[in-house]
Amino acid sequence: MPGLRHKVPKRTSAEPEPIVVAGHEIAVSNPGKVLFPKPKYTKLDLVRYYLAVAEGALRGAGGRPNVLVRYPNGISGEFFYQKRAPESRPPWIEVVTLQFPSGRTAEEVVPRDAAGLVWLANLACLELHPHPVRAEDLDHPDELRVDLDPVPGVKWPQVRAVAGVVHATLRDFGLTGWPKTSGSRGMHILVRIERRWTFDDVRRAALALARDVERRAPTLATSKWWKEERHGVFVDYNQNAKDRTVASAYSVRPTPDARVSAPLAWDEVASAEPADFTLATMPQRFAKLGDRHEGMDQTAGSLEGLLELSARHERAGLGDAPWPPHFKKQRGEPPRVQPSRARAAHGARAAKYPLIEIARAKRKQDALAGLKRWKARHPKAAKYLEPADVLVDAMRGRSSTWTRIRVNLQHVPPKLRPRQERRDPDEKTLASW
Repeated sequence: MPGLRHKVPKRTSAEPEPIVVAGHEIAVSNPGKVLFPKPKYTKLDLVRYYLAVAEGALRGAGGRPNVLVRYPNGISGEFFYQKRAPESRPPWIEVVTLQFPSGRTAEEVVPRDAAGLVWLANLACLELHPHPVRAEDLDHPDELRVDLDPVPGVKWPQVRAVAGVVHATLRDFGLTGWPKTSGSRGMHILVRIERRWTFDDVRRAALALARDVERRAPTLATSKWWKEERHGVFVDYNQNAKDRTVASAYSVRPTPDARVSAPLAWDEVASAEPADFTLATMPQRFAKLGDRHEGMDQTAGSLEGLLELSARHERAGLGDAPWPPHFKKQRGEPPRVQPSRARAAHGARAAKYPLIEIARAKRKQDALAGLKRWKARHPKAAKYLEPADVLVDAMRGRSSTWTRIRVNLQHVPPKLRPRQERRDPDEKTLASW
């Protein structure tokens, strides 16, 4: 796509690069700053990318409040979440005030045009993280989000297969799904809905959908919240809880090759590979094919069928499922305790899932290094571990994430199971973030 450069600009100074778009001039600071070390993509490359795909990116994130996910030192450095819009911003940047489940409020950025996208890219926001509501109505989502999250060891073809089950299930309930790669290992399927229901209603419908997908493909998909109970592809219903966001269409992801979240047509799902879609290749695809999600705003459907299914589930004794940890305990929610820590009726700890915790660290690579040291200390146990037995949890705090690693010893013979040791590393302060 003309205008997208894949090399570091010849100018090596940090002199700002003026960009004029949508009637606004934005000075791109430090345009030669390398955000992706391997391909050497710079901040200016990121700006030009979002200009090239602006129409599609705005269809996904425009007109919605967005959480800022910033990588000021590129993907090799630390990143942070910023819910509150920077106080120093142009007067034409729109904001809207959101209230979160915690009771706190924040003014979040609402991009409306390509200039807004450039301004976000200048803040080193690789990803667009919109809420599923329009700025004009913050209480009624217009989008249900199906997040297909494969457990470790599950390959891409299985994600495709589950996406097909979701597609068929949605059609049976009169809904239209719009698939896209997540830009990581999974897939998202977006469903435009009428603005008639609350966040809790939408989440309840998403839970019913996840359970029905699991019923249709029990060996491929799961709706189980706790990682130790999952298999195959997890249909993450909790992405529809209030205050949750996912990377929207055309978001650039922090991968070494700068993959992007790529909208797909359903006839592309069977052959699409996540690595095909990057900051370098997407502009050409967009110029040739346009936005594969162009018609999605005309397909808003009703949740009545899924909510009726949810009511049938409840009558059959299948009530609510666990909520994300930072939410208050909800009415009707089952005990929010992972099965490996649940207590049997007589008070003893249940031994269904023998988990031990290996590491807590601010940086994922430090936690993974601790796991490597643990495996070196316990090679006999380590050889029995399956990919899904290593649980790597991204624990989200108020403005950043930290990593917890646990190991499920279910496949290790009891005589070879190591006991819980002191975590390595053990950054204890993370638990209170």
